[in-house]
Amino acid sequence: MSAIPRFLSWQEDLARSWLGQRERFAHAWLIHGVGGIGKRQFALAAAASLLCEAPVQGLACGQCAACHWLAGNNHPDLRRIRPDAIAQDEGVEAVAEEEATASTAKKAPSKEIRVDQLRELSSWFNTATHRGGWRVAVLYPAQALNSISANALLKVLEEPPEHTVFLLVAEAPDRLLPTLVSRCRRLPLASPPSEVCLEWLRGQGLDAPESWLAAAGGAPLSALQLAQSGTAACPDWLRQLVDPLARAQNPDIGGLADGLEKEPPSVWIDTLQRLFVDMSLAASGVPVRYFPTLGESIRAAAARASLANLSDTGKWLGQQRAVAGHPLNAKLLVHSVLQRVALACLPAR
Repeated sequence: MSAIPRFLSWQEDLARSWLGQRERFAHAWLIHGVGGIGKRQFALAAAASLLCEAPVQGLACGQCAACHWLAGNNHPDLRRIRPDAIAQDEGVEAVAEEEATASTAKKAPSKEIRVDQLRELSSWFNTATHRGGWRVAVLYPAQALNSISANALLKVLEEPPEHTVFLLVAEAPDRLLPTLVSRCRRLPLASPPSEVCLEWLRGQGLDAPESWLAAAGGAPLSALQLAQSGTAACPDWLRQLVDPLARAQNPDIGGLADGLEKEPPSVWIDTLQRLFVDMSLAASGVPVRYFPTLGESIRAAAARASLANLSDTGKWLGQQRAVAGHPLNAKLLVHSVLQRVALACLPAR
């Protein structure tokens, strides 16, 4: 049996204040904020607190029958609605919440929230809650809704079932269906202060978390994930790319490409996106955010580059990141991306 979801330390004050209004609780909440700060954990801990039969200062007690069911992933009044791919990543216990079908077993797990996942809730809505309390549906990430499933959810929220609370989790509400957002109360989650993040990361076993937190843009859960991924906070290949650019020299594109073509494109393109944010910041006279250990080289390279070129290449990298999962010639992709990056940073001849 696993433990029930708990709020992270920087979430508890907000959670107590918010859950203290449960007598006038909205039927749908949009919990949003930047990635890697614990939005999903907040929503699941909120669900546990709403379902708890003996909450302590508004938060789940961990001792009542409802909390024991939650710990066993079998509370009848809780549903988690997320893509099959995420359910698979969460492990066997999480997947066991829903009945597997033969059709989904034969296909690659979907990365979208399917319309039938929402339609299957109708019988749940029409059944009385198990103990006469709340019924909670946690949906994440909301941006995984496609147009069909988003409209299906909208229809539910237009005539919400009694005693039911929807908790939607999203990074960017502006990417969601506007009519869907309008049916929800918004609950923004702020990034925790850096000193709180560093203390938490040290508690997770990181001895020198500063570079990891910087590489993750100040998001503590992303920083921990990076630290546990086996990569470096500032990869060697990135230094080999930036240091020559700082001297207005061409980097060894061929050598870098040979090393990167075996890596997932989404990973190294994401690193380059963060580099170009730092380059744009440096070109504007603002301290770098993600790679402070490369700060001197980034500032030197940015001083020679056009801010417009940096911005255009940053946007272009975003487009490449969007198609990074498609079948591509890995060597050709790495070469083309690194060449574009180098041209954006080198002075015109």
